Amino acid sequence: MTDPTLTIETRGRVLAVGLSRAAKRNAFNLQMLRELAAAYGRLEDDPELRCLVLFAHGDHFTAGLDLGEVGPHVAAGGELHVDGGVDPLDLAGRRRKKPVVMAVQGYCYTIGVELALAADVVVASRDAKFTQFEVRRGIMPFGGATLRFAQTAGYQNAMRYVLTGDAFDADEARRIGVVQEVTDPGQQVARAMALAETIAAQAPLAVQAARANAKLCLEQGHAAAYARLMPEARALMASEDASEGLRSFVERREAVFHGR
Repeated sequence: MTDPTLTIETRGRVLAVGLSRAAKRNAFNLQMLRELAAAYGRLEDDPELRCLVLFAHGDHFTAGLDLGEVGPHVAAGGELHVDGGVDPLDLAGRRRKKPVVMAVQGYCYTIGVELALAADVVVASRDAKFTQFEVRRGIMPFGGATLRFAQTAGYQNAMRYVLTGDAFDADEARRIGVVQEVTDPGQQVARAMALAETIAAQAPLAVQAARANAKLCLEQGHAAAYARLMPEARALMASEDASEGLRSFVERREAVFHGR
């Protein structure tokens, strides 16, 4: 039986998912893609889970796709997303509603950058090194970089790296918006967990609604998101969690939300 490519641990309301192919610098083969989609599906399907932290064991987040296996699969018409799971790249098939915080160190190549662009918050170790080098292999990015990199970093910042395949460091990743926080080496996972726990302590219906409206604006534009804004806000105001939020304010205590 093939060894799992991930570690999965529940920490309160946070699902901690670790890439565990360190001997291969966590290069993504088809098994890892399937297992990661299943882990994201678990996040969505378990009402007790409110956020996922994606991190990696070893010195590197990922050296990218295992092109020897994944390349022929895609060239023959296969997809990166997996039926039955939730697409970690948030592009096709079943898409997620709950937030993901990502922690990276060392190499964060190709699909690593695209997973970061698909995440909600990214924390990077100061030693992280990013690159979208597909053009150096005679191919183009096909995991979301052409769709999201320019949206996140600005067109010219994105093209500076997509068209050259050059590497950039954690400080540059933060400058252009791919990363939100930079930590000392070894501290990135703890910081990502702290952020995820803060997210998980908030009202889950409100977190998901806020995320959904922001994503709708990015993907379909201001008018589409605005059309849904007040209906969604009014629906939340009628929830038990909104009543709890008001009571906690009046009573000067932390709110305890149940997702109702």
